[in-house]
Amino acid sequence: MRTCRKALTTAAAVAVTAGLALPATAASWPAYGDPVTVRAEGRFVPPSSAHPSHALTYDTATVPVGARISVTERVERLAGRPATTVVLKVSGLLPSRAYGAHVHTEPCGPSPEDSGPHYQDVADPRQPSTDPAYANPGNEVWLDFTTDAAGVGAAVSRHHWRFRPDAAHAVVIHEHRTATDPGEAGTAGARAGCLTVPFESGVQATAKWTGEPIAEPARSRG
Repeated sequence: MRTCRKALTTAAAVAVTAGLALPATAASWPAYGDPVTVRAEGRFVPPSSAHPSHALTYDTATVPVGARISVTERVERLAGRPATTVVLKVSGLLPSRAYGAHVHTEPCGPSPEDSGPHYQDVADPRQPSTDPAYANPGNEVWLDFTTDAAGVGAAVSRHHWRFRPDAAHAVVIHEHRTATDPGEAGTAGARAGCLTVPFESGVQATAKWTGEPIAEPARSRG
């Protein structure tokens, strides 16, 4: 099994590693089925046209300037089905505090609302979505976490589906854990921070790469 890694340098020190994007449907996946890994990371800064960043804090009391975030997505085949795993890691946040976090449809922007609604595998015809039939951790990617005494936290979410092409672009940190009751399902308070993430399905299915190599391809038997 072979995974290629590349880097994209930005003013936000955002690192991206990615493999060749696979076709959108599992039935059309190539026989070799190599997994795809995408990673983005950065330090939170306030929105600024002078210093553009892919990691933005909209509430510095909740997501302090300089706090760090990384998001890793891995897409692979398990038992003939697609499997998408998203891992969130943070540091430098408030200690012993619960946060909500979700994958959103649009990239981060100067306004907290620029990242759009939550990504949903099956889209709710009514938006904003607060119906538990659609706003739930199986149909969305929820990454709620609680920090430890040092302000470090992590979360993992796995689904047996893949993001639709060009439909998922950010992870947003919210001010509190995600609600599940009808009429408020999926809500988690104000958007406190945001990281733009080039999730795999947004990458063109091409053998061309962006950036310079940062490591030799990892090899493992499979």
